[in-house]
Amino acid sequence: MDVDPQTTTKGKEEQAEEKKGIMVILVGAPGSGKSTFCQDVMKISSRPWVRVCQDTIGNGKAGTKVQCLANAATALKEGKDVFIDRCNLEREQRADFLKLGCSLGNVHAVVLDLPAKLCISRCAKRTGHEGNLQGGKAAMVVNRMLQKKELPKLTEGFSRITYCQNENEVQAAVNTYGSLSLLDSLPSGVFGQKNSESKVQLGIMKFLKKVDGPCSAANISQVSVGNKLHNENNIALHGPESGVASSGNAGAEVKDFEHAPSGNVVNEVTDCEHTLSGNSGNEVKDCDNVGEKVKDSEDIVMVPREDTCFSDDVPTLAFPSISTADFKFSIEKASDIIVDQVQLFLQKYHNVRLVLVDLSHSSKILSLVSSKASQKKIDTSKFFTFVGDITRLYSQGGLHCNVIANAANWRLKPGGGGVNAAIYSAAGEALETATKVRAGSLMPGKALVVPLPKTSPLFSTEGITHVIHVLGPNMNPMRPNCLGNDYTKGCRVLREAYSSLFEGFGSILADQNKLIHESNQEQVLETKDQSELNLMKQFSLTDQKGKRECVNEIEMSKKCKGPRKESESDNTELLNRDDDRSTKKRDESMSKAWGAWAQALYNIAMHPDKHKNDVIEILDDVVVLHDLYPKAEKHLLVVARAAGLDQLADVRPEHLHLLRSMHNVGLKWAEKFLTENESLVFRLGYHSAPSMRQLHLHVISQDFDSKHLKNKKHWHSFTSPFFLDSVDVMEELSKQGKVTLNNDERYLTKELRCHKCRSAHPNIPRLKTHISNCQSPFPAALLQNGRLVLPPNKLSASKSS
Repeated sequence: MDVDPQTTTKGKEEQAEEKKGIMVILVGAPGSGKSTFCQDVMKISSRPWVRVCQDTIGNGKAGTKVQCLANAATALKEGKDVFIDRCNLEREQRADFLKLGCSLGNVHAVVLDLPAKLCISRCAKRTGHEGNLQGGKAAMVVNRMLQKKELPKLTEGFSRITYCQNENEVQAAVNTYGSLSLLDSLPSGVFGQKNSESKVQLGIMKFLKKVDGPCSAANISQVSVGNKLHNENNIALHGPESGVASSGNAGAEVKDFEHAPSGNVVNEVTDCEHTLSGNSGNEVKDCDNVGEKVKDSEDIVMVPREDTCFSDDVPTLAFPSISTADFKFSIEKASDIIVDQVQLFLQKYHNVRLVLVDLSHSSKILSLVSSKASQKKIDTSKFFTFVGDITRLYSQGGLHCNVIANAANWRLKPGGGGVNAAIYSAAGEALETATKVRAGSLMPGKALVVPLPKTSPLFSTEGITHVIHVLGPNMNPMRPNCLGNDYTKGCRVLREAYSSLFEGFGSILADQNKLIHESNQEQVLETKDQSELNLMKQFSLTDQKGKRECVNEIEMSKKCKGPRKESESDNTELLNRDDDRSTKKRDESMSKAWGAWAQALYNIAMHPDKHKNDVIEILDDVVVLHDLYPKAEKHLLVVARAAGLDQLADVRPEHLHLLRSMHNVGLKWAEKFLTENESLVFRLGYHSAPSMRQLHLHVISQDFDSKHLKNKKHWHSFTSPFFLDSVDVMEELSKQGKVTLNNDERYLTKELRCHKCRSAHPNIPRLKTHISNCQSPFPAALLQNGRLVLPPNKLSASKSS
């Protein structure tokens, strides 16, 4: 077998990665066989496994989740592998173990998704159970727990998920884990899920080379299925799912591949001890001599490389094959054009990803394109094929695509079947409306870029920001504008269509890069402005001190000329006068330090009648206005009208009544906005060190959907401890008589993280894209003490949770 040198000459870091411990989180109802699974694996495995069971964690008695976490952490640190033997049927139950496992090793899930009837029967028959769940009460408990079942997903943090839905599959999984040696590792992804609508998810973590599953990976290799397979390097293969694959590109050794579900696997395999998958429905039988009875051996297997990961940070265009379905364009000629145009595009752009998508595992266009791309040595991290629904690549396959292409009709209308109908249906009316704004028709060979409105389901659920309509040539005589058999013109038009499609994607990338550049430039300018402001403050204070000393020297020389009593009297008077003068100078100095631009709120608060066009409410103690540069969809300022309150640092106990009034006004406006849009969530608070003079309360929605939110400083000033919640400020002032400020500038320079799930992102545009799709709940701390203003339906849900 030919061996890929990159596979055999791994660095120390990769070897260390392979030796990481494994945490296997078992997921299943009582009676599904979790404890038996652990025991069976530990009997035959050469690896040091530790079973963590909450039913016995307390010296043989039931314990707590905290004890389980502590024991699991100890075992992983000692280099052992861990089974988490709990039901783990809900995502929340798994979260803490995932967090621990990801920090210390690799986390797998084994889902024992056996029929409820079987689980109940087992529970009813057993005696002496560790958790005392046995007898007649089993049915009620099992049914209640299964009602709350949430199947695990790769997006939770798992690198591998194995589904077992009958006893044979459970035994196969036992063999898989029991056969692992100390240096072995398993391929990442989702295996064995039988739901025909659920695509096999190839992992978003690290991949080993494998051949079972759809062609859906970020980095892939093309492997001829005609190669003969055999054992090498004394690797023992165990169980019906084990196998070693060899290819013309890289002879990687692969162990323990699980059977993918019907409808998701590429090939049908029968009686195989060593299995092989292809792209075109190949059938392999009697696999004692694997590779000798493979049909259509020129077909291509798309195999993920070992270092594969689905990164959301790479701009990605997913596109169908244009004109080869309804328009009957030659697949052979179309595959040549696709590969040529992809190669040209990738020569211009580097940090991008192109994905050719088709619904069918037996798609001939995918096989041809894969083969020709391999021959041209196109980087498989930048171009690969994917089997799946182009409108559900992220939710079903874990592949995030910013942009998708639509094989449109010339009228740019929904309907007609195929990809066009599917995309219009999934995107909703928002896409049709946005398309009409830009064009009413499309010529063959042309493409039209349409930004997808945020109201579209494709935007909110799949993270798709743009749809590019593209129209290719028609070679079908049953459809309008048929070119007959004129492939000279047809090839030219199809080449123009793909060129226009990729140019449209390039224009989107250019706009994003421009936005990032502007964001960085603004951050540099703001840093410069802040430095100049600090310098101005320094000079102002120094100048103030020098003038005060000069005045004092002159006055003291005058006082020494008269009688002592008069001098003392004059001294008192002069000191009082000097205090008044100093106060006046301090006010003048402060005015200069804040700068003219920073005085705007002060001027509005002191003279609201002169700014009626700016304010939306005027009260005796506050004024309310929209932030001139809002950082979210809804962003108001409630500004105090009291003189001398420049910022939160000036607040004293006697101002508590004013703070409560400001909070109540802000709360009123937040609740008003919630009646108009129940999807919003609000937070009320103050900046520890504001950039504008005059105490003001921010009332800001937590979507942060605004073109004015451009840099780290903007983001962190509303999501870090720099932002003080109004309820906490009032409580601290009431109890302590003062407010503790978190005005350390380091809060404003930390890495960008989502304010809900805490995932890290490289820049503001990527962060905004993530936020618009993030379904994670708010942190528990924010949901307490009224820090968030929620609509009634979300408020009741948060309380119940």
